[in-house]
Amino acid sequence: MNIILFDYIDNWENLLPLTYTRPISEIRVGILTIKEKWEKMFLASCSYLTKSYLQEKFKIKYSSENLYVNSLILPNNEIVNKLNDLKSNQVLISNETIVGFKSSAEIRQVNSDTIKGLEIIKLNIQISKISYPWDIFSLNEQEIENDYKLLTKNRTSSNLSNSNRIIGENIFVEEGAVSEFAIINAKDSFVYLAKDSEIMEGSVIRGSLALCEHSTIKMGAKIYGATTIGPHSKVGGELNNVVITGYSNKGHDGFLGNAVLGEWCNLGADTNNSNLKNNYAEVKVWNYKAEKFIKTGLQFCGLIMGDHSKSGINTMFNTGTVVGVNANIFGSGFPRNFVPSFSWGGAHGYTEYTVIKAFEVNQKVMERRNIEFDTIEQNILKEVFEMTNKYRK
Repeated sequence: MNIILFDYIDNWENLLPLTYTRPISEIRVGILTIKEKWEKMFLASCSYLTKSYLQEKFKIKYSSENLYVNSLILPNNEIVNKLNDLKSNQVLISNETIVGFKSSAEIRQVNSDTIKGLEIIKLNIQISKISYPWDIFSLNEQEIENDYKLLTKNRTSSNLSNSNRIIGENIFVEEGAVSEFAIINAKDSFVYLAKDSEIMEGSVIRGSLALCEHSTIKMGAKIYGATTIGPHSKVGGELNNVVITGYSNKGHDGFLGNAVLGEWCNLGADTNNSNLKNNYAEVKVWNYKAEKFIKTGLQFCGLIMGDHSKSGINTMFNTGTVVGVNANIFGSGFPRNFVPSFSWGGAHGYTEYTVIKAFEVNQKVMERRNIEFDTIEQNILKEVFEMTNKYRK
């Protein structure tokens, strides 16, 4: 079956700035990205139907019969079975959400008109979906458990060194993962240590935790669940309910809580974020689609940061701060709660972080991981620069 994960454009906009540089299905929640979840459950590869400027990197593949699946939905067995049972020109709907539909047409954009004339099949179960950035850390506990069970089925865990203090049984260790003199509490939670990951001495872990491939928890770190450290990342200090997409570092002391970081981010030493307002009020967060701050329904909400953004030492992020793509933040005081993409500065004001200067840094950062900052990546970020120009005025 040819499976295409489609981005409903309104949903894509609600997940900015994380989706400026990726389709929704490349968001990581739990251990896996949304695309990886679908592929493992369908036992098939998936392609993307997303914004046109992203399609050069995230390609689409059509066939004579296509199953289009809503990329913001987190799969389970019942949803997958219902989608597999769809016939051509049938659409599966849960409440008012399009779950998926089958069609021979090569569709370029999914909207309400796309499903007109299709036979409606109703899905009478509650679905989990990523509608806003804060859903990522809010749903991370359940998704770590779901992914853990999916990935460990019929597999045997490797062993950790006897120098560790292990509490609980739900710990899975892939080949090459190492930990020495750490306390790992997986009682009533799940801990997954992926290939070639490392927990350094003196770290204290309270699950659930997903430590992805080639990632490191540095000495003396304190990690509270549900936290995901995406591949090729390093973290230290204190983390609580954080999701790091991958290739990002918070390598030093400082608190990060109820937060989501994109790729290629770096938080300087003693960077902290607040995740609770002084008056304990509901947190509001900048929403790009509405172009205003909207209610999250949450009392705890920290930092949302897009790809390639950085903070200098001792940076303080206020509750519910949104930082765009390729921003460089430094200096004393609290930056404002919405930092536009390609901004350079901090609490005392910003100038535009030019594409030339930003790209010089991006190239150096990616070269350190032996990844080319190629023309495709540059074209995506040039588009983001133009799209976000109005916020820097």
